[in-house]
Amino acid sequence: MKKISIGSWAFTGENFAENPIDLKTVVEELHKLGFDGISMGGFEPHANPKRYDTPKKRQELAELLESNHLEVADYAADLWSVDALKQSEEWIALFQEAAEFCEEMGYQIIRVDSGTEPIIPEGMTYEQCRAKIVDNFKQIAKIAQKHGQQVVWEFEPGFMINEPKYIIETYEAVNEPNFKILFDTCHGYMSAVMGARHIEEDKLEGGILEFIEMLGERIGLVHVIDSDGTLNVTGTSTHAPFGDGKINFDEVIPALLEKAKYDGEWWAIDLCEWPDAWNAIRQCKDAVDKLNAAYCG
Repeated sequence: MKKISIGSWAFTGENFAENPIDLKTVVEELHKLGFDGISMGGFEPHANPKRYDTPKKRQELAELLESNHLEVADYAADLWSVDALKQSEEWIALFQEAAEFCEEMGYQIIRVDSGTEPIIPEGMTYEQCRAKIVDNFKQIAKIAQKHGQQVVWEFEPGFMINEPKYIIETYEAVNEPNFKILFDTCHGYMSAVMGARHIEEDKLEGGILEFIEMLGERIGLVHVIDSDGTLNVTGTSTHAPFGDGKINFDEVIPALLEKAKYDGEWWAIDLCEWPDAWNAIRQCKDAVDKLNAAYCG
């Protein structure tokens, strides 16, 4: 059986911007619902290094998790204040800060994205943009290596490089042992089936199942959530609760396990920017529990 977590960022993002749910409340609720861990958002007001900026505060954070018997599955570094193409040095410096924080806290997996919208800046080609992103990824992977961490790249419609062929090309070009793909089932569907916000259209005839087989053992972590085939108000995939979308998880989960040979410890639920995320937690936990029992028991 794989362990189950959920992303804390779902309770601080677009729909909770004015009234985020504090981390203590989130952690205590996940414990009550029987989660094994939390996918920790580095976004305010959750586990941001600047908020937890003293040994005392970091110890209190560790004790909060320990007392509620939750591990940290992955850590989403907050790099969104800068553009990775236009402000690469600043973007990498923010990652360095996150990596140091994660080492102190004992978090092993850091989630990133390409850090720039899928819009080619004036004076650049798409090839040049991809090359710069590869260089950024190589640099942060080497930083993470020094701190004993794995970097997982989450591709999605809201960020540049979301076409299947270029996702694989980018992964191969980075070529660092601790750099893997984070496969979010919702983003995978939007890329392979819908071709959402592709700069160069690259939909797959075999849809998400073909995409999973293409990625194979490049997948280092899986975020599980449904997709209704739409983009949300921020221009990325709508993360619909299980049963509210179009993904056949009785095909997708076996494909991840058998075709991609996904051997990670976690299924991480991602309700990012879902308007009623707080009330959808139990529905999603129950769905993943059933999938876990059916295919990982």
